[in-house]
Amino acid sequence: MGMKDKFQDQSGQWQQQAKQKAKQAKEQIQQRGRGREMDEDPERARREQEDRDRMNQDYDA
Repeated sequence: MGMKDKFQDQSGQWQQQAKQKAKQAKEQIQQRGRGREMDEDPERARREQEDRDRMNQDYDA
């Protein structure tokens, strides 16, 4: 295996790890948000949902 192949394999592994970490962070934020939304005012819940939606778009791209 040449150096180019090794680099591409490592790059692919790093991309997969980054996607997994982003997915885990997104899930944690959503879990935290679900519990609080019922206790807070609707305006704050709406803003947090918009923030989560924006983050989802960034990580899904």
